[in-house]
Amino acid sequence: MARKTAQDDPLAPVTLAVGQEDLLLDRAVREVVAAARAADADTDVRDLTPDQLQPGTLAELTSPSLFAERKVVVVRDAQDLSADTVKDVKAYLGAPAEEITLVLLHAGGAKGKGLLDAARKAGAREVACPKMTKPADRLAFVRGEFRTLGRSATPEACQTLVDAIGSDLRELASAAAQLVADVEGTIDEAVVGRYYTGRAEASSFTVADRAVEGRTAEALEALRWSLATGVAPVLITSALAQGVRAIGKLSSARGGRPADLARELGMPPWKIDRVRQQMRGWTPDGVAVALRAVAEADAGVKGGGDDPEYALEKAVVTIARAARSRGRG
Repeated sequence: MARKTAQDDPLAPVTLAVGQEDLLLDRAVREVVAAARAADADTDVRDLTPDQLQPGTLAELTSPSLFAERKVVVVRDAQDLSADTVKDVKAYLGAPAEEITLVLLHAGGAKGKGLLDAARKAGAREVACPKMTKPADRLAFVRGEFRTLGRSATPEACQTLVDAIGSDLRELASAAAQLVADVEGTIDEAVVGRYYTGRAEASSFTVADRAVEGRTAEALEALRWSLATGVAPVLITSALAQGVRAIGKLSSARGGRPADLARELGMPPWKIDRVRQQMRGWTPDGVAVALRAVAEADAGVKGGGDDPEYALEKAVVTIARAARSRGRG
């Protein structure tokens, strides 16, 4: 979820939305526009790209009106503004006009940093919209969506939704809203599975779960479905590595309550319970064999082999066999 800093008033003279997550940037804009139109239904909104904001354009848009109308001026990709236009924006930051809210969307990198620094120095309200590259960030986003929508969802349900949908925040937000609209009571893992079973079966984490559980046929089916629907092979090897490492970490940890183990191993308590169920057939030698298989598959999908699909299939079969190693000793 976008994090706000400084003032929390969406009608502050200047709002600076920083980051590269499109959904969060769009939400930052919508929040300002909604607040402006709540104050004045006739608010004029101008949404501009860098090529539309030429030198002198901002002064024209923000000049006093005979009717003192409220206006929101949105500038997208502010890091790409020309040098002359940046001068105009910096000058405006020093004396913003009344009844006008300027919204600057900036990627946050080194490009255009002078404008970013100037807006912060001028006391702009800032909304952080970072790209969510980590699974934990996307999981936190889904939890926040359900909270915002006023509904309860179990940790397992949130994780299943992330596994099923993937990294697209717009799709995650849409899926959460659909579940809230259609389902009464607490949203659990079974409900998410019923709604998104096709997507879940195509996810890299489903491949990994079936493999570490020793379910060879189901793991291979999920793998083929994943590849057919465009899941990147490198994401599958990453999920396989996470699954096997979780087995290894928990098998070597001291016994204890899920909450204690969660703190020790850096896993959520619900994942401790799931991995405990998955690790029943594993041995230390099996974990070592599986980790080697993952390493070989990773090299294969990153250019070290001629057939990435075969490399993944081989790894999945090896991991599934290793998951049943305890009974074969």
